[in-house]
Amino acid sequence: MKTISRTLTLMAGAALLAWGADAAAQKPAAKGARAAPVAVDPTIPQPGWSPPKNAMGQPDLSGYWTNATMTPLTRNPKLTDKATLSAAEAKGLEGAFAEALAEADRPTDQKVGPGKVTDKNSPEAKLVAIRPDFAAAGGDVGGYNTFWIDPGNHIMEVNGEFRSSILTTPNGQPPPRKAGAPPGRGFPRDIYDSYENRSLGERCIMGFGANAGPPMLANGYYNNNYNIVQSPDAVAIQVELVHDVRTIRLKGQHRTDGVRPWMGDSIGHYEGSTLVVETTNIPQGQAFMGSWKNLKVTERFTRVSPTRINYRFQVEDPDTWDKPWGGEYDFAPMKGIIYEYACHEGNYALPAILAGARRAEQEGAKPPAPAGGGR
Repeated sequence: MKTISRTLTLMAGAALLAWGADAAAQKPAAKGARAAPVAVDPTIPQPGWSPPKNAMGQPDLSGYWTNATMTPLTRNPKLTDKATLSAAEAKGLEGAFAEALAEADRPTDQKVGPGKVTDKNSPEAKLVAIRPDFAAAGGDVGGYNTFWIDPGNHIMEVNGEFRSSILTTPNGQPPPRKAGAPPGRGFPRDIYDSYENRSLGERCIMGFGANAGPPMLANGYYNNNYNIVQSPDAVAIQVELVHDVRTIRLKGQHRTDGVRPWMGDSIGHYEGSTLVVETTNIPQGQAFMGSWKNLKVTERFTRVSPTRINYRFQVEDPDTWDKPWGGEYDFAPMKGIIYEYACHEGNYALPAILAGARRAEQEGAKPPAPAGGGR
């Protein structure tokens, strides 16, 4: 990892120097020269601007939005230990990321094969140095190469600050689980026994990331787009990845019949210009960081500028963590609309995985253990 970090540092440093040179090259205007017009930043509310309302008198959150971003959910300690980055640091990382993506997009020598994450000098390794979660998307058989991903091009900016993580905890990491906390989703006795033991994403039941939520988080790969539709009695959020639709009932009460719908049971209300959503009854198959049975997620959607919806979330589970914690980011306008997501992730993979497991059993071999757990 020292080589990877050194490579990243050199790339980021080069991008920073280039940016600094451009800034230094901008000489002050000559005396008496007409000043250039000041560009209006649409992400910052302008004097006199107030959140628009729809025909029902609700804060208008409708439309197509995206939360694609370079900023990961948790802070990468190899890059920084700070909660925020300077504009120069953010620009440097964006440049290094774009360069690594472009390099990984180059045609692959079929005789050599794609670079593996274990290759310290491969484009994939450079990407993983910035976004460690990319290790799950590239390399090895079945991984996605960068041609297929759309992770966003910018560090997340919230209220004028460039964030190093979506989580707003002091160290940008989830808090420690309580001693004796119940296990999370885990895995069945043998995930190779049946298709019913495979992941929801493989079976095209739910997205393989946490796009739909709650909480709603960019998956780092692609399809991080949403369509928000409001009515007098509900708010529907169409999630591009795997055609999910969250329905938030307004002025309702949580169900008490023990049923745990996909994406949980969400009820909402408006507080001024903010939509507040509370979700409980989350199913075990959608456990968040090991919590589900007593998990409560509170989300706040606030239109803060013509082109931004601020999204804040808080998770709490008294059996798992000592106190509530959460994160924050901004939605930005999506360019275009959402089309059908025709999921066929496991059409060939599932039969092959299960057939391979049966063959391994016949030969007395043990299937590999699954990696990771939960969402």
